[in-house]
Amino acid sequence: MERRLLVVFALTFLVIMLFQPLLKKYGPQPPAKQENAGQPGAPVPVPTQNPTQPTQVSTANDGIAPASAPLQATSESETVIENNVYRIVFTNRGGRVKSWVLKKYTDDKGGPLELVNTAAAEKYGYPLMLWSYDETLRNKLNSVLYVANSSAAMAPAEIAFAYDDGDVSVQKSYKFDRDGYVVGVRTSVTVKGAQVTAFPMWPAGFGGDTTGPQYATGQIVYQYDSKVERLAIKKISGGGTLPGPFHWAGVSDQYFAAVFLPQDPQNAAMVTLHNALEIPHGGSDTKQMDKVDVLGAAVGNLKGSTDVRLYVGPKALSDLESVAVPGITGAEPDLRAIIDFGWLGIIARPLFLWLKWMYNHIVPNWGWAILLQTLVINLALLPLRLSQMKSMLKMQRVAPQIKSIQEKYKKYSLRDPRKAEMNEEISALYKKEGVNPAGGCLPLVIQMPFLFAYYRMLNVAMDLRHAPWMWVHDLSAPDPWHILPVAIIVTMLIMQRMTPQAGMDPAQQKMMNIMMPGMLGLMSWNLPAGLGLYWSAGQLIGIVQQSVMNRTALGREMREMMEKRARKKEK
Repeated sequence: MERRLLVVFALTFLVIMLFQPLLKKYGPQPPAKQENAGQPGAPVPVPTQNPTQPTQVSTANDGIAPASAPLQATSESETVIENNVYRIVFTNRGGRVKSWVLKKYTDDKGGPLELVNTAAAEKYGYPLMLWSYDETLRNKLNSVLYVANSSAAMAPAEIAFAYDDGDVSVQKSYKFDRDGYVVGVRTSVTVKGAQVTAFPMWPAGFGGDTTGPQYATGQIVYQYDSKVERLAIKKISGGGTLPGPFHWAGVSDQYFAAVFLPQDPQNAAMVTLHNALEIPHGGSDTKQMDKVDVLGAAVGNLKGSTDVRLYVGPKALSDLESVAVPGITGAEPDLRAIIDFGWLGIIARPLFLWLKWMYNHIVPNWGWAILLQTLVINLALLPLRLSQMKSMLKMQRVAPQIKSIQEKYKKYSLRDPRKAEMNEEISALYKKEGVNPAGGCLPLVIQMPFLFAYYRMLNVAMDLRHAPWMWVHDLSAPDPWHILPVAIIVTMLIMQRMTPQAGMDPAQQKMMNIMMPGMLGLMSWNLPAGLGLYWSAGQLIGIVQQSVMNRTALGREMREMMEKRARKKEK
């Protein structure tokens, strides 16, 4: 069978070669215009009144009618588009993006930030390729040579790519503004005159991701009105379809996003892309490889040609808020929801705006701005520390009486009705002495939301990426010398020893004083340096405050009672 196939192929090739001279002499000749198609600066061989647009003749199904003659470039060429914030390189092979550089940002090595993940794109596709449910058609759409109408332009500009082989007709156009990260995208694919589903996509993560933890921050995100969904990696299936409506939808990582804003949200749909990639361990040149997940998304219209805006850029609050999203109700009509401030966003977002104000108006360094904000926060919480100490002192004073009541009722089981009398006596004692059992915990409960909000805020703050402070080169990355995690352990050990702890057995207290700092220090070992700076600075300020408080009459009384109780335990 294989020999017969080889013979057939050989005879077919021979016939084609023999007929070439006859076809050149007697066959129809292509127009002279198309001899340079696909070359930089060549005119677009598309019959159209507007030279920047491919021919667009609407059909009954809102498609684009195929051209009367085949339309295909003869060689590969590139088109470069620039504005104030990006430089994009298109190739007419597939009408796709080869490079998408953000001018205002750098990668981890200090070079230009390339958002196209080349390693993943070679396997799973480049930005603005087209997704079709028909794999054969998809491969064709993304590999043929389109005719381009431009080779280079400075925004504002509009470029177009066109392809037609008689059966398949494709039109792709892109519009670029002078400022901002938004690109207008319009695509249409017809097969034998019938419109088919083909979505533009961002298929393979971001070039800024080089390590496993960076890939692990990938998410599929989308919003309709006030509802925002964030799909973690484990919940995303490759090739799965999420029906709309969407006001925006796409993919993001810790610091960057590529989201599509459909002009027709009601008929929009998104195809989720989930693939695997092997990268060098730790992002360095090594034989050890890590397997990571690469996410992508394709968004378009299910009922006709796709018309969307595409935001590709940083998850910086100022940039996201500048992109208007008409039609959103119940939430702000922009892209700010891409940033996940967490369930404490009502606190985290104002904290970030306050930190940014300090950076812009008081101290032009993010590290020093964090220290200044930490100082202000701890001074504001000082009254809570005093309240906590007073509550703990009152608890210490009534502790012997409470123990006596508990001894009186210890012979009764928990189900015995007389056990309720014990609780009534203890409550009466609290009321008589003016003790609030939750008074010692309430200040901590009030502080915790601020701590969690600050943690979340610093973890998503784009402005801290590659921000230096003293020996730290990047406040968004772990401390390279681990000085800040060690400082957290040391300051917590000192703080634990200085703070009176009512109601705790001295042996238990000693064990907790060692275990807690050690555990929290290990947890902070690979946290971003900005978080370590906030945490250790807060502990240091707390030590100073506690030292002053311990010298007051209240503090001395607390220490004496604790020492007296410890001596009794030793006997």
